[in-house]
Amino acid sequence: MKILWLDLNSSYAHSSLALPALHAQMLNDTSVEWEVVSTTINENIGPVICKIQQANPDIIAATNWLFTHEPLIHILARAHALLPDAQIVLGGPEFLGDNERFLRTNPFVTAVFRGEGEEVFPQWLACRKDQSLWSSVQGLCYINNEDDYCDNGIARVLDFDKLVAPEESPFFNWDKPFVQLETTRGCFNTCAFCVSGGEKPVRALSIEVIRQRLQRIHANGIKNVRVLDRTFNYNIRHAKELLKLFLEFAPDICFHLEIHPALLSAELKEELQVLPEGLLHLEAGIQSLREPVLEMSRRKGKLSDALEGLKFLCTLTQMETHADLIAGLPLYTLSDMIEDVHTLASFGAGEVQLESLKLLPGTEMRRRATELGIRYSIFPPYEVLQTNEITADELQTARKLSRLLDGFYNIKAWQSVVRKLMLENENFLMDFLNHLDTHSWIDQPLSLERRGVILYEFCKEQYPDYLLDITIAWIEAGLSLKKQPAERVKTKRQTPPEIWAPVYGEYKESLKLCFLPTDEEKNEGYWFGFETEIQQPKPVFKALSGSPEI
Repeated sequence: MKILWLDLNSSYAHSSLALPALHAQMLNDTSVEWEVVSTTINENIGPVICKIQQANPDIIAATNWLFTHEPLIHILARAHALLPDAQIVLGGPEFLGDNERFLRTNPFVTAVFRGEGEEVFPQWLACRKDQSLWSSVQGLCYINNEDDYCDNGIARVLDFDKLVAPEESPFFNWDKPFVQLETTRGCFNTCAFCVSGGEKPVRALSIEVIRQRLQRIHANGIKNVRVLDRTFNYNIRHAKELLKLFLEFAPDICFHLEIHPALLSAELKEELQVLPEGLLHLEAGIQSLREPVLEMSRRKGKLSDALEGLKFLCTLTQMETHADLIAGLPLYTLSDMIEDVHTLASFGAGEVQLESLKLLPGTEMRRRATELGIRYSIFPPYEVLQTNEITADELQTARKLSRLLDGFYNIKAWQSVVRKLMLENENFLMDFLNHLDTHSWIDQPLSLERRGVILYEFCKEQYPDYLLDITIAWIEAGLSLKKQPAERVKTKRQTPPEIWAPVYGEYKESLKLCFLPTDEEKNEGYWFGFETEIQQPKPVFKALSGSPEI
């Protein structure tokens, strides 16, 4: 029996765990031959289909999620036309809801799996030719020979810790910039918009098993690990043990974690405060800073506790904390959202991610969409189009605001000055958004330099008091001193003043100096020193001269 796995991803930076997770459970099954065809959603599907036909498999298998859904169906429909006898089976988050419509719309798909497939996929393989036995395969959904829809519920692996680790499979990809490590399954929370909202029970790997897997990951030279744990700090004792374990791999590995700021106990705060720089990268689930919105979304945890926890996390300079908001949640207005963005910026969040709500299959919010007044696309990615509280136009404004945040606030070079502009000027965010939109820049790919020029030119017209801040940010980003944001910078034959106050770095005579005056008559301003012997565009030295701060 030959299985062809169609490994379709949104980009080559991403790699699904589905194939190695399934294959690892069947390592000793010599009756199955595996072949993989890998591609991304941005590539021509012609060569992919040719590879599938040449392989001539008995079974074509793939995982399906909202961003790969459409190209996957196009590939499979063509593959079926060329290989009508091959069975096509799918799994993934797209099948957590009612699957009858999908199966009837795409009759070339033999069956789909709902839930966790490691145990049930081999069961189906054993009886794949006898449809009368399929009713015993938990989680399998299919149209039988009598044209009836058959739904076998959802598959759960209760002994999660007994599974063979995906890293054991030769199909585990060690060539990506990061690997995913699933330490738990299930989620204690009940968020109505999340596919894990009703996923019980929560099952966790032991610390020793995680240690063994990390040792293997470390031995393969991996520098970034994304820990797949819906709420890492749900169990405080387990969270503390994990942090202690992560320290064993410092400074070689950075761990990306999802953390619930409302569940930060005093003892866990103490643990986080003493961690070394670069060990953790935190994603703080916020979604909204409005109590009614969170209650409607059935998210556990008090808002006041979440705000206090997030403020604490943002004070930890040795790690970066990202916070997210979701446009399109019931009761969430555009004005609320803009105010929440300002609040997160005031906390000093390392990134502010504003996403549009997607009503994913199997979620409570999708089932209650009509009741909640939500209109959404029935096609992937199932984005919300309008709610009782936010119009279609306002959701487009939210989408553009997300682009602005990603392009300016979430870029280190411009973050400090953009945060300052936001917090000191209530209208800056929308003024700047209108400016970007008017010039059709909001959806254009822009270089770091181009963003800086746009910001500088805009502030020159509307917020001139911040030009100095933008120029300093420009210089420290290592950008050209010949461009407009550096128009006041003096670069020729600059010699050090008699007195200056170093801000960072150490001055030496070999450095090339430039001077950014704040008062030319008094020779007050900022000095920057650049290495001339190496290709280093960013300054290595900064000082102030003639300033009241000296």
